[in-house]
Amino acid sequence: MRVSEVQPNEYAGFYAGYIEQVSDEYTLMEELEISVHRFIKFVQNLPMDKFDYRYAEGKWTIKDIIQHLIDAERVFAYRALRFARRDQTPLPGFEEDDYVVAAQGTKRGLQDLLTEFLIVRQSTLALFKTFDQETLVQAGTASGRLMSVRALGFVIIGHQNHHMRVFEERYL
Repeated sequence: MRVSEVQPNEYAGFYAGYIEQVSDEYTLMEELEISVHRFIKFVQNLPMDKFDYRYAEGKWTIKDIIQHLIDAERVFAYRALRFARRDQTPLPGFEEDDYVVAAQGTKRGLQDLLTEFLIVRQSTLALFKTFDQETLVQAGTASGRLMSVRALGFVIIGHQNHHMRVFEERYL
């Protein structure tokens, strides 16, 4: 399954920017696996003095963003699990700024963050490998909007790609 197969009615409009940042070159499973290595290599090549840098008052550091990616992937994967299991209970949103403050990513070591990022992605991959084509199109409600399982997988990738672009544009 490739991102071009995901229909706009499978996700809320505010996720369109993430979906659009995923290449159609690879399948969902291929891109989930490839993108984690691309991200880790990218981060490891950043200058050390940038990890605690904020480009403006109140903005997150790179460490904060890595922690945010970890937390968001866990939330998105949990939503995918619930929807895949046909749980129709509407799921609430999450306040990312509150998560970043509580997580205290700036107090963590870079290697610790990257290790956790990799472990979370391995867990996401293991989960998505259990989904067949019928399961991938299952949908549920999160943040008051319909979302399919496959759209959540592509959002995970696009969200990561989005933040890599932010690193390039605002932190380097």
